[in-house]
Amino acid sequence: MEPVEIVEDGLLLRRWRATDADAVHRAGQDPDIQRWTNVPRPYLPEHARGFVAASSDQLRAEGGAAPFAVCDAATGDVLGSCGLVTLDRAGRTGEIGYWTAPWARGRGVAVRATRAVTRWAFDALGLRQVIWRAETGNHAARLVALRAGFRVEGRLRLGDEGRDGWIGSLRPGEVPAPGETGPAGPGTLDARRAAVFGRPQPTLFATVQAGELRLRPLEERDLDDVVDACRDPETTRWTTVPDPYQRADAEWYLGYGRSTWAGGTNACFAIADPGDRFAGTVDLRLSPTDPLLADVGYFTAARARGRGFMPAALTALGTWGFATLGLARIEWRAHVGNTASRRAAEKAGFTVEGTVRGGVPHRGERVDAWIGGLLAEDVA
Repeated sequence: MEPVEIVEDGLLLRRWRATDADAVHRAGQDPDIQRWTNVPRPYLPEHARGFVAASSDQLRAEGGAAPFAVCDAATGDVLGSCGLVTLDRAGRTGEIGYWTAPWARGRGVAVRATRAVTRWAFDALGLRQVIWRAETGNHAARLVALRAGFRVEGRLRLGDEGRDGWIGSLRPGEVPAPGETGPAGPGTLDARRAAVFGRPQPTLFATVQAGELRLRPLEERDLDDVVDACRDPETTRWTTVPDPYQRADAEWYLGYGRSTWAGGTNACFAIADPGDRFAGTVDLRLSPTDPLLADVGYFTAARARGRGFMPAALTALGTWGFATLGLARIEWRAHVGNTASRRAAEKAGFTVEGTVRGGVPHRGERVDAWIGGLLAEDVA
């Protein structure tokens, strides 16, 4: 492949040079680059020299990739990397990859570079599709892809360590023009949630008569209490926890909470009493079809019941969901007859709106359920 330079939207995309090694080495010390890319750790000067002096030239010579140094068009400073990490000329497809140096973040560098590379790939190389992939949890990369016009279409299992990832695609005619805000621009719901789920899960607080509750991520030290709580007959009766409940089930739930937070689909909180001991769980599950809708699920450990913990936790969670995630409605469902769950929901401001016949699955059958809703004004 002949050397290519792309100048677009304030950026110069060019072939890597040996003189770029210092900038690449400096960028490779960044924790986010080390976390989300496959750079060696520790990242040494010889790794950077090998990347700029050998890897890029070899890939270009073989025609199996098209990597670019992303530079400031005015100053020539290296700002990041963007290019086609794989290129199938026969199939007319490629896969995009990028990173932004820490000193260049917050300026839309990756978005502008990705648009420029994909536009070049369609116009100059005649590609029909460009693929994007990232490990689940890399919300910054996902937001770049969305702003560059990619449709994030699903999840895929990655080849090692049980990890999974997102996958998306872009076709000719779908790349926003230079200067266009495009989808997922600043202030959009996608941008807002990327900022939330791209950080560690927060701790929320609620006040009850006994003191202060903490809604925090589940921890390994909670697992014995989780097992005890889920073996309680009332928990088994009204929820779908496995029966009999084993330690492995609690370990699965711990992993589930972590993975769904990384994926930006659920927020699973342990309710910790004023002594920071596990007292129950409350989950906020985002709708996969309606970005403004979520539903809640919860249970209280037997020893913590009757102390007002759940209504307080639901109120704190609802307030956070509306203010931080931009939700418009949170739904609650419970089996008809589960008066304890209903009382907790009503005390937190939910309005019980009716009964759904066969509304929820329960241990091999469909059972009737109460349904209720909470709106932002209900917790104002």
